[in-house]
Amino acid sequence: MNVQLGRFRTVRRAYGIDEIALVPSGRTVDPNIIDSSWTIGGIHREVPIIASAMDGVVDVRMAVELSKLGALGVLNLEGVQTRYEDPIPLLERITSVGTEAFVPLMQEIYQQPIQTSLIHRRITEIKQQGGIAAVSGTPLAAMKFHNTITEAGADLFFVQATVVSTEHISTNQQESLDLKSLCKNMQIPVIIGNCVTYEVALKLMEAGAAGIMVGIGPGAACTSRGVLGVGVPQATAVADCAYARDKFKDETGRYVSIIADGGIITGGDICKCIACGADAVMIGSPLARALEAPGRGFHWGMATPSPTLPRGTRIKVGTTGTLAKILQGPASIDDGTQNLVGALRTSMGTLGARTLTEMQSVEIIIAPSLLTEGKIYQKAQQLGMGK
Repeated sequence: MNVQLGRFRTVRRAYGIDEIALVPSGRTVDPNIIDSSWTIGGIHREVPIIASAMDGVVDVRMAVELSKLGALGVLNLEGVQTRYEDPIPLLERITSVGTEAFVPLMQEIYQQPIQTSLIHRRITEIKQQGGIAAVSGTPLAAMKFHNTITEAGADLFFVQATVVSTEHISTNQQESLDLKSLCKNMQIPVIIGNCVTYEVALKLMEAGAAGIMVGIGPGAACTSRGVLGVGVPQATAVADCAYARDKFKDETGRYVSIIADGGIITGGDICKCIACGADAVMIGSPLARALEAPGRGFHWGMATPSPTLPRGTRIKVGTTGTLAKILQGPASIDDGTQNLVGALRTSMGTLGARTLTEMQSVEIIIAPSLLTEGKIYQKAQQLGMGK
C-alpha cells in the first residue's frame, strides 16, 4: 500500500512483526506429528533456529550444544574467540564494566588483531566435539581468511554486514569482495546478509548464496536504525525476500533459504517470521539468556567496537534457564521466551500447518492491537505480554 508522504512524494507502507497476526484455518494438526525441520547448504536441521554470531551468544561450547539440540550456532570470527587465546577474562570485563565505560572498553578489546591460528583452532574444536562449524565474518574477513576457514573444515560460512550488496563503489585503491567469486570458490556453502529488499535478495541468490539473512537494525542490542536511519520492518522485509526466493526457485530450480535475522524475541515472533516466508530465524538475546551463554546474562551488538561509529549497545537480558529449556522446555516463565520449539509446533498445529512450507502459506492479517488488546492487567502488573 502506498501513501502520500508529501505533496510530491509517495511512499510504501511496511509492517513489523508486532503489527501482524496469524489466522487459524479450518483444520488443526497434532503437534506431535509436525515436521519443523529445514535444510541449509545441504545440512539438515530439526530446529529452524540459528544463534546469532555474537560474542555474548555463541562460543565453542554453545555451538556444540546447539548442534546437539538440532539447531545451529554461528561463531563470530572477528570477536574475542579469535583475538585471544583465553577470552574468558575479556568476557568478564565486558560484562562487569559500567555503562559509560562499555564502548571505550569494547574498542580497546577489539583492537587486538585476529589470529589465523585461533580461527583454525575454534573451528577444529567445534568439529572435534561433534558440532556443526558454522562461522561468520564481515566482507573484509571473507577476503582475508577464506582459505583458513575452508582448510579448517568449516561447514557453513556466513558473510555478514549491516547492509550487503552485490555492487560496491569504492576508491581505486580499495579492494571489494566479489560475492559471486566467493560463493563459487569457497567450497562450502556461503550464506550472505543482511538485506531487506526483493531486488538485493534476488541478486545475492544469482551470485550463488546458499542462504540470505534478512533484517537491518531490528536486533535487541542493535542501534543501526537510530544511528543510520536505515531499515525495513521485519514482516515486510521477510515477505519481500521470500518472494525473491520463490521466483528464483521457479526460474532456476535452486532453493535458497531465507533467514529472518533480528527483532525476534518470543515463540510468537518465530511463528510470524516463518509465516511471512522465512525458512528459519536467527536470534541473539533469547539465547543470550541461557545458562551456557558466554555473555553471562548480557548481550551486545556486533558493531559496538567500531572505532569511528559504534552501533549497538549492551543490554542486560538475565539468565533464565538452560539452553535446552529455552529451546525445548518445559517453560517456567510466562513471557514466551522459553520452549521456543514447543511454541512453534503448537502454533503450526493450531494453524493447520504440518510443515514449514505449509506454515509459509497461512493467512496473515494486519493487527496492530494484537499485543495490547485486553492485556491491561498484564501491562499494569508487568506479567506475561505486559513485560
